[in-house]
Amino acid sequence: MEERELITAATQGDRRAFEALIRLHEDRVFAICMGVIRSRDLALEATQETFITLYRKLDRFDGKSAFSTWLYRVTTNTCYDVLRRAKRHLAEPLPEYHDPADSGAQDDLDAVELRPDLRDALAAIPEEFRAAVVLSDLEGLPVAEVAEILEVPPGTVKSRVFRGRRLLAEFLGNRSDPPERPTP
Repeated sequence: MEERELITAATQGDRRAFEALIRLHEDRVFAICMGVIRSRDLALEATQETFITLYRKLDRFDGKSAFSTWLYRVTTNTCYDVLRRAKRHLAEPLPEYHDPADSGAQDDLDAVELRPDLRDALAAIPEEFRAAVVLSDLEGLPVAEVAEILEVPPGTVKSRVFRGRRLLAEFLGNRSDPPERPTP
């Protein structure tokens, strides 16, 4: 089945179609959650909540944008909600033990494991910059799609990505300007 058919079938209550939609998007949703949230446990929670929201609100998808764009907007909003809740319930975190990287992954980003210094740098920048950088640079989405996901104008996305890159470069000790990446 194609994605549109899966959406239609899932909206009509076909559980297998919904499960197929999850399988199509779960890796990317988790990668976005890891990039925005940084904590594996909270990213898993946000991923699960994203798919619960998807199940409840799939009938609201109007098809005006790509399904992935709509889903990544839900994902980003869910990440923000999880981060807000986590800030209210601050506790001393348990030590993080990294699972081995996925040996079947094509590259490091597919394995969702970032270098510790990059992960720490991402955590140090404000949420709005982090989300823009994760969606644009780590996920490779075009500016127009990132703008739609974050519900901001494309110029705001470009500004957030630029400022986020600059903050990352400073945090990582790179004093020169970060390289400009062409943005569509």
